[in-house]
Amino acid sequence: MEIGIGMFGDLSVDEQGKRKSAALRLQELIEEIKLADETGLDVFALGEHHREDYVISSPEIVMAAAATVTKKIKLASAVTVLSSADPVKVYEDFATVDLLSHGRAEIMAGRGSFIESFPLFGYDLRDYDRLFEEKLDLLLKINEQETVNWKGTLRAPLVNQKVLPRAYNNHLRVWIAVGGTPESVIRAGRLGLPLIVAIIGGSPRQFKSLVQLYKDEYRNAGHDISKMEVGIHSHSFVADNSKEAADILFPYYSKQMSKIGKERGWSSYSREQYEAGRTKEGALFIGSPAEVIDKIAYMKELFGITRFVAHIDVGGAPHKDLMKTIELYGTKIAPELRKLQ
Repeated sequence: MEIGIGMFGDLSVDEQGKRKSAALRLQELIEEIKLADETGLDVFALGEHHREDYVISSPEIVMAAAATVTKKIKLASAVTVLSSADPVKVYEDFATVDLLSHGRAEIMAGRGSFIESFPLFGYDLRDYDRLFEEKLDLLLKINEQETVNWKGTLRAPLVNQKVLPRAYNNHLRVWIAVGGTPESVIRAGRLGLPLIVAIIGGSPRQFKSLVQLYKDEYRNAGHDISKMEVGIHSHSFVADNSKEAADILFPYYSKQMSKIGKERGWSSYSREQYEAGRTKEGALFIGSPAEVIDKIAYMKELFGITRFVAHIDVGGAPHKDLMKTIELYGTKIAPELRKLQ
């Protein structure tokens, strides 16, 4: 099983209401990715957002910077909001990162949990589903061949157009990232693409039928089961003991979850919700190394996952605490989980 770290580059707000410097947070991110590489973690995934509370609007640019200070770790988006991007530019940018990193770039393509990129780049939300389907089709075609002929309904066609540069081995790994939409899961299975599921609330067990749907569709489409990959991306945080981890993260986590909840008409996030999420059947991987090991092992048992990505910077906990979490993931958690068959 691969173990990785995920971040959105959250910009925390202090007691005076001042938001952390974007320049400082980007510098911290590079240090965090470098440490993840040094401790032997498998992947570092960065999310795309276009909001004041996140610093990463272009994961591939941060990945390019990280490629120059890392040696082995895979560098991925989590996610690339493909619906509001141009697949040609997406491929070119990620191919460039792939060349810089000698084949370590990956795309996790999704529709995103926010919709701010649609009006920002001039797209109509009424085309939400069709945009993703068409652009994924084009991205996959570009990934397969240098000279592209393609026609859709929402983008100008390509006629004998070369897309360059090509990826390091002339092929990028493309994952489909989903939050719970069956149509997206079916699409990933039909296309034989690896699937990563964002489980950030409720009980992970509720997603068992969704993952099974993917596996059934993958098998029915005639793909090689031995090559099937399933991952989970969930909120996480680790310290030396359970109480310390919970207490450090909660003020930052609850503030950010309450902010997002207010935007969506939900009530403020409570400590009770937080503690329920930290139980075995909850969706939060927050605690001691032993607790997190047990919980990820449980996910392996439930879903047969091949990758777990720990999203650790929700709310923007201090850099030193994020570095500690990464260290514990690399030195304590990942070695134990790699022993699982």
